[in-house]
Amino acid sequence: MASLEKRNGRFRIIFRLGGAKFSRTLRTVVLKEAEATLARLDDNLRRLELGLLTLPDEADPVVFLLSDGRVAEAPRVGVVRTLRDLFNRYLESIPHGALEQATISGMKIHISHLYRVLGERFCVQELELPDLQRYVEQRSKEPGLRGTTIRPATLKKEIVTLRTAWNWALHAKLLKRPFPVRGLRYPKTSESPPFQTFGEIEQRVARGALSPEQEAELWDSAFLTTKELSELLGHVQATARHPFVYPMFAFAAHTGARRSEILRARLDDLDFISRTIMIRERKRVRGRHSSRRVPISPQLEEALAAWRTRHPGGPFLFVQADRLPRSRKVRNNPEPLTINEAHNHFKQALAGSRWEKLRGWHVFRGTPQRCGEPAPHDVFRPSHEAESGSVYRFGSNRKLSFR
Repeated sequence: MASLEKRNGRFRIIFRLGGAKFSRTLRTVVLKEAEATLARLDDNLRRLELGLLTLPDEADPVVFLLSDGRVAEAPRVGVVRTLRDLFNRYLESIPHGALEQATISGMKIHISHLYRVLGERFCVQELELPDLQRYVEQRSKEPGLRGTTIRPATLKKEIVTLRTAWNWALHAKLLKRPFPVRGLRYPKTSESPPFQTFGEIEQRVARGALSPEQEAELWDSAFLTTKELSELLGHVQATARHPFVYPMFAFAAHTGARRSEILRARLDDLDFISRTIMIRERKRVRGRHSSRRVPISPQLEEALAAWRTRHPGGPFLFVQADRLPRSRKVRNNPEPLTINEAHNHFKQALAGSRWEKLRGWHVFRGTPQRCGEPAPHDVFRPSHEAESGSVYRFGSNRKLSFR
């Protein structure tokens, strides 16, 4: 049997068919109109059970039953009906190499949450602002990382994923109206802590009165001085389990490259004659692979030269051999590291040390650089003159804090 539900002033009709739950907004606030539609749907459900109606495989069950079985033809080509249909067609439309694999993986995580809350069979043609607001309200109460609830920034990314697919369908003439996001409200956000030196954060943690979530957020804003950076690299050089680990740390620390840029670096990108490295970019120029050149410091040059003599082969700069000790993964040839492997090697190298609270390779994106020579203006920007020497950092929207 079908039933009515009033939500946000409008009536929705709900029924089950073949073990699946279906719902549809009736676009009416008049009870008599909603009850008339409910009676017609109940009658058609009984006719379907008696075999007087036959539901075509390609037909939308709700449309078919609400139209007394007159909509038996296949849906029109060029129209998306359900949320799953929208995302399937959008993902299929993405050209190979147009987006990073990590970006697509993140989008699929967002899509799984949209399926879970809104439903895979949700009719996208009837998506309205109250549906999006309901999604935000429900997701904002769910547990997130570090014992907190889902952050507003995460919710916005999930809505952006839906909006991106919607806008693609709109331009492809699969949908007829703009994404109904105007007026959508999110929970209040908290300002991220300013960048602070490693020593400042240690002092704040030592004073206590911080929750684990607040402490973790502080470590996200860690900024290493030149002296601390040298100490960290010295620790990694002395304790690294694999020959490529220290050169990777030196590469990140002395170039400020993103993790993805480190993993796609090639041997041919090194130029020891001009003492520069070409960084292969994919985010600076929209829709185009670009590059920048950064200087090779003496310390980085020494680390890379030593690694090159032990390089197992292949075009990529940082690769793993066919088989690593205590590793279950078997490689037929030397292969570049994956994102997860790079993260694991980062945590292993710093485990048990003063630096183990650092969360990942991004810490070097806002860390002082000393390359032994003046840094080009298109690579580094002077930021502060600390006791340990000249400090350079990459651009950021978050201000440095020196107390």
